[in-house]
Amino acid sequence: MKLDVLVDGRAARLDLENGRFRYRREGDESIDREFSAVPLNTGAWSVLMGGRSYSVVAANGTIRVNGRAFSVDVFDPRAMRSRKTGGAGEGRQNIAAMMPGKVVRVLVAQGDAIEAGQGLIVVEAMKMQNEMKSPKAGRVVEVKAKPDATVAAGEVLMVIE
Repeated sequence: MKLDVLVDGRAARLDLENGRFRYRREGDESIDREFSAVPLNTGAWSVLMGGRSYSVVAANGTIRVNGRAFSVDVFDPRAMRSRKTGGAGEGRQNIAAMMPGKVVRVLVAQGDAIEAGQGLIVVEAMKMQNEMKSPKAGRVVEVKAKPDATVAAGEVLMVIE
């Protein structure tokens, strides 16, 4: 499982596969270790990593590791892929940022006619550029984002109809 995360406001990539834990914050060295986890109850695990035992409790956007609290937001890149094909409904639609990032380019202007699948805006997150595409043919009603702007997850970048 590969996840993009914000831990105490700092972006990172988390990869948990086949008993391997890989964690890399932007600008830092990667942590790569074997681990095992046993669920204790809902939202709580006992984790063994690097010969040490950790008590991990997750609730309401906070993870406590051995009592130390971290604010965590998790973004599953697979969710972004599934959203690209959905939502081709009628009426106005908001094109929103899937995760925090920076607007690299705005590819259309207000009033432009657009086709389904056409690129609308490019947002950089986790050092990767993601082109957001139109879910349907229509027209750009409003462009709310500007190049070099920092955007939050869920923030509306553009409105189409």
